[in-house]
Amino acid sequence: MDVVSSEAGIPRPDHPLEQSSGAKWFLPAFGVLVLAGLIYVGYALSQDLAIARTVPWILLGIALLIALGFEFVNGFHDTANAVATVIYTRSLPAEFAVMWSGVFNFLGVLTSSGAVAFGILSLLPVELILQVGSSSGFAMVFALLVAAILWNLGTWFLGLPASSSHTMVGSIIGVGLANQFMAPAGSATSGVEWGQASNVGLSLLISPLVGFFAAAILLYAMKFLVRNPALYEAPKGNTPPPWWIRALLIFTCTGVSFAHGSNDGQKGMGLIMLILIGVVPTAYALNRTPDINYLDAYKSASVAVEQALGNYAKPGVTVADAKAAVQEAVRRKTWNDQTTVALQTYIHNTTAGLQPYATVDKVPTDLVSNARNDIYLIGEALKLIDKKKLLPMQEADLKAVTDYHKAVDNATKFIPLWVKIAVALALGLGTMVGWKRIVVTVGEKIGKSHLTYGQGAAAELVAMVTIGMADRLGLPVSTTHVLSSGVAGTMAANGSGLQWATVRNLLLAWVLTLPCSIALSFVLFVIFRQVF
Repeated sequence: MDVVSSEAGIPRPDHPLEQSSGAKWFLPAFGVLVLAGLIYVGYALSQDLAIARTVPWILLGIALLIALGFEFVNGFHDTANAVATVIYTRSLPAEFAVMWSGVFNFLGVLTSSGAVAFGILSLLPVELILQVGSSSGFAMVFALLVAAILWNLGTWFLGLPASSSHTMVGSIIGVGLANQFMAPAGSATSGVEWGQASNVGLSLLISPLVGFFAAAILLYAMKFLVRNPALYEAPKGNTPPPWWIRALLIFTCTGVSFAHGSNDGQKGMGLIMLILIGVVPTAYALNRTPDINYLDAYKSASVAVEQALGNYAKPGVTVADAKAAVQEAVRRKTWNDQTTVALQTYIHNTTAGLQPYATVDKVPTDLVSNARNDIYLIGEALKLIDKKKLLPMQEADLKAVTDYHKAVDNATKFIPLWVKIAVALALGLGTMVGWKRIVVTVGEKIGKSHLTYGQGAAAELVAMVTIGMADRLGLPVSTTHVLSSGVAGTMAANGSGLQWATVRNLLLAWVLTLPCSIALSFVLFVIFRQVF
């Protein structure tokens, strides 16, 4: 049972969580939606797997359930943040607010680009992504998923709004470190992609500070521009706010819900794609898009890159094993004259293998998995040129590299519609089951007084804009941290005072999430390597 706190001085009969929307049709309607979604997911998955040679159903089922379980637990935490302000300002009844948020989370997931999903996956060691169907790949997927779920469940049980993004990044880093730890002596491993990890870590570090100070400044600005004392006082009884502030609060709740689905929902999508590529590579290793021209576009981009590299290949340089040389360069993040020739040869051989086939559907199933790995490895090698600048190039040649990356993304970085729907349903179900604990923390336990209309609007508006901008940049941010820190910022700006016990616990969860999730996934990866 979720216990409703009265620390903020709200009499029980007037408590916002006691409001009923009277929507008795809500649960049956939600059940019908879930059932329809499950039927569609099952049908679409069966259609995709029809072309697979063999399907390890038990392993696939367990992996998908754990991945969707992560998004289910994510719904406990993050989606609840979006509805806390509209509930505590009585802009919407609690049940209806959860339903409203769920709809726009669903739409956010469906319209997401996938940039955040593959941005997080790029933290993983390249060799683990290339071997995702091996024992190491399965150990990687299960370790990071189980570690993330365990930490999220623990913090949810304590009512702490911990960050699912933070948890997932820590789990991925732990897997990368464990992979390096278990590598045979003398072998090369790319390890954690620390450059990408620093970008992701910086976004997770800065976003709560942005939430706190931006929300505080916005509330000050509102007080200066909108001189209506009622907006900065606690709601009286069950009276809803003025229509315009109510509209703003509902709008920002909608925006946060949509942005949350678009940003946070992508973590589960990326992990599910790793599972599908590893377990049934013949069906999911390459994008089987209806666009029949994209394979031709890839071939053209490959030829252009091959010609561009030829401008920098030194005469007389030879390489015995082009693929091995490229792998070594990617692992060590180094470049030399042999690397240029090896990559040129590797691209030529890969493109020649695909040349006889007009579309991906025509590519023999035996070649699909290897073709994906070749294409992905070439893309990682070319990042050493356009990201690391290890091979200085003329602007025209560099454009050929960036065009190739677009072609690689079309071929290897895709998310089927059924995956998006499955993730959206998991998020929605999680919200329905566990929303009250986090809502109470955000609404009552951060400040010493009841959340006001102005505070709710300022915190939600900042959260909506911050998460939306991060999504456009392909960076993961924590809905939990942004909104919780925004509420704390408005409490400080309003002179309401903060409940330092809660703030201390939130900061403790924020500080401990990364090391604890790293340690959990490290240990689990070592254990699962003995199992698979």
